[in-house]
Amino acid sequence: MSKQNSDDERTALTSNDLTELRRTFRAIVDLRDRQYGFPAKTYTSCFVGREAVAQLIKSGLAADVDDAVRLGNALLHAGIFHHVQRAHIFKNEYLFYRFASDEDHGGLPNAVADGSLVKWSDFFGIVTSAKDTDGALQAALPTPDAELADMDQIDLEAIGVSPLDEHNARLLDNVHPKKWLDPEPKSSYNLVVIGAGAGGLVSAAGAAGVGARVALVEAHLLGGDCLNVGCVPSKALLRCAKAAADVRDAGRFGVRVNGKVSVDFGYVMERMRRLRAQISPMDSAKRYSAQLGVDLFMGRGVFTGKNSIEVGGKTLTFAKAVIATGGTAAIPNIPGLAEVPYLTNNSIFNLTELPKRFGVIGAGPIGLELAQAFQRFGSEVTVFSRSEQIMPKEDPEAVETVKASMQKDGVTFNFHSVYRRIEGKDKNGPVRVVLEADGMEKVLEFDALLIATGRKPSLAGLGLEHAGVAFDARLGVTVNDKLQTTNPDIFAVGDVAGRYQFTHMADCMARLVIKNALFFGRDKVSDLLVPWATYTDPEVAHVGLYEKDLQERNIPFTTFKRDLSDVDRGIVDGIAAGYVKIHVEKGKDRILGATIVGGHAGDMISEITVAMQAGMGLGALAGVIHPYPTLAEAIRQCGDAYNRERLTPIVKSIFHNLMALRR
Repeated sequence: MSKQNSDDERTALTSNDLTELRRTFRAIVDLRDRQYGFPAKTYTSCFVGREAVAQLIKSGLAADVDDAVRLGNALLHAGIFHHVQRAHIFKNEYLFYRFASDEDHGGLPNAVADGSLVKWSDFFGIVTSAKDTDGALQAALPTPDAELADMDQIDLEAIGVSPLDEHNARLLDNVHPKKWLDPEPKSSYNLVVIGAGAGGLVSAAGAAGVGARVALVEAHLLGGDCLNVGCVPSKALLRCAKAAADVRDAGRFGVRVNGKVSVDFGYVMERMRRLRAQISPMDSAKRYSAQLGVDLFMGRGVFTGKNSIEVGGKTLTFAKAVIATGGTAAIPNIPGLAEVPYLTNNSIFNLTELPKRFGVIGAGPIGLELAQAFQRFGSEVTVFSRSEQIMPKEDPEAVETVKASMQKDGVTFNFHSVYRRIEGKDKNGPVRVVLEADGMEKVLEFDALLIATGRKPSLAGLGLEHAGVAFDARLGVTVNDKLQTTNPDIFAVGDVAGRYQFTHMADCMARLVIKNALFFGRDKVSDLLVPWATYTDPEVAHVGLYEKDLQERNIPFTTFKRDLSDVDRGIVDGIAAGYVKIHVEKGKDRILGATIVGGHAGDMISEITVAMQAGMGLGALAGVIHPYPTLAEAIRQCGDAYNRERLTPIVKSIFHNLMALRR
């Protein structure tokens, strides 16, 4: 199908849909002459907004009043009807509206007299920032490794899922059915999505949910990294590791554990596989094809033109497309590494035996979370970092707190690592990391080696050049602020197009793209306020600007901090380290950024994120009642500290004198 024919067909579909909706709407409203005012003025062939809302709900076209008002405004904006004086948008009030076809003049302007603008995208929930939040509050992330473009990537299909026990068999039945048969392609699709990770699944489900014809293409496992080799399995392991640490530390609470505490690693991994399989139906082929009505194609999708994709020898023609292929582990160019067995996040969850000596190359979130977990399981863990620090983007105080906790667990850190080579004689033998130290060689031997040096966008073999989509090997697909690529019909979401490589970010980007691609939205990714968390023990959670960002941007600020060891719940829980730190605009209570370190910090940061999103200041948070005793009281206490600071000596003197007069 030619591009011109495709455009014509899309236009015809939209026109037909609007024509049918107009016909249905006109049939249910009460059209007659109306009189209003003194002396009375007659308005011919009108309907009343309030009555139309009731009919929309009664007929089933709208679920409630809000839904009916949104639908009515969408029709008004499309030029189907308008207020008789063009003075109002569609409202649930006693206002007169007339169909444009009953007028003898042209169509409607985009905005009516009261300045309101109604878009089809109004049918979706707001995903961008609120009125007092702007893109300037989003923290800068470290730039990708300069060598990232030359790093290798793992072929996910070559790794597979093992062992093939009942849990993994159930997982595969859901996310990559063995006897899956691709459907026959439809003549065209409103949306084709390549990649079935978080961003791709949300894109496909959301678009299908509003009536779009959708095709989803996945080469490996539905659910992507998050379900299969990321968030779900890793957090299952971390919970077991936390249980082991709690038992070993139980003595300080008077709980005596007689005998040696040991970890059944085989059971830990079996539990992870069982829980992963339990969650997998939500991302399953059956759910997306049978329940959501998505055409699912299992295979590698390759662009063959600006509006076409080929998968398994079949061509899919689309009006819009979303690239959601994510990223995979980036493998550094260390001599000898390619010749030895090593693990990445894509293969570590296939382990069935605990390695006695466990090496981790990389000191970011993935490496640190797994390093601490395996140390708590009983491995002897060494973490390698090329610099002098871990978690390079986080607050320095948070970094020191996490490092101290991991060292207490027994983790060894090797900073300023200069790799000469990696050695290993056979597949089942030990792996040796050979470092350069003071002109000499330092050799460390491990039973397993995890590579966690970052992630690289998955771009290979997509045929992006055929689609007119620009990309960079380090940064991924080039997108504008609306997540649109250099081909205006193609969008990109998730790790393949952004530096905020989080599942929740991919989800939010997908929601934004549905609005922008299908409903003429103008939402901007730069408006999003993105929190994140690293799930070490203690956790580190952050939103907004860091102190270093504020200093670099010359933004005057004041910091309020509350140590969890000074909060009543922290005291009774025996918490020795952790804090809530909130930065506000100097002289004001506008929150610019916050870091929380402690147990469940990832849950606690949401309160501050909501406040920032809604334009709620730190002083106002002091007035929010928090259950007692909870760690979240530390947030309220930061608000109390802000309010106390406002009591200058002059104000205190006035209050003192006032109280004296009233005694």
